[in-house]
Amino acid sequence: MPPNDHDAALDRIEITVADITTLAVDAIVNAANESLLGGGGVDGAIHRAAGPRLLEHNRSLGGCPTGLAKASPAFDLEARGIRHIIHTVGPIWGDAHDDEAMSLGNTPSDVLLASCYTRSLELARDVGAASVAFPAISTGVYRFPKERAAKIAFGHVLGWLTQADLPQRVTFCCFADADAQVYKQVIESRGQWMFNRKRA
Repeated sequence: MPPNDHDAALDRIEITVADITTLAVDAIVNAANESLLGGGGVDGAIHRAAGPRLLEHNRSLGGCPTGLAKASPAFDLEARGIRHIIHTVGPIWGDAHDDEAMSLGNTPSDVLLASCYTRSLELARDVGAASVAFPAISTGVYRFPKERAAKIAFGHVLGWLTQADLPQRVTFCCFADADAQVYKQVIESRGQWMFNRKRA
């Protein structure tokens, strides 16, 4: 794909409302904590669906710093067609001098969240995943503002897809319709910006 082919990249992005463990994708991203040993929300759901071997495996990984990612087999989820779980640790909003008034990309948490998406996409490519699904990292108990997080997620995924063949498809998997609407609005506003830029 030619560099900066945003239209083709947009066609490779999907939004859905679902349980991420039920999606027909090669890899799912887990919004993990630094221990990688399970927790609540998406993290707990993935550990339950993948079975006890995931916890046993993750004990050998030595945890994961915020902003980075590590891959594991999908264990019991392989029966559903999911081959890999990519664990990434999102930032806790407000723990590092974050301020919503600051421009996008300039708070410490913005930088860490962007890194979560980039590192996860790198691992998806490295394991040969043709499709990957992301939850809305850090927007639950970690309190990251949802629209801000969606802008970071979409911007970094779109940028990756304009330059890389893998993954071929990226799904943003949302917990509720209201969350999916945030992504849709972000994508539509970005799409309109690109359309206006082309006309200019």
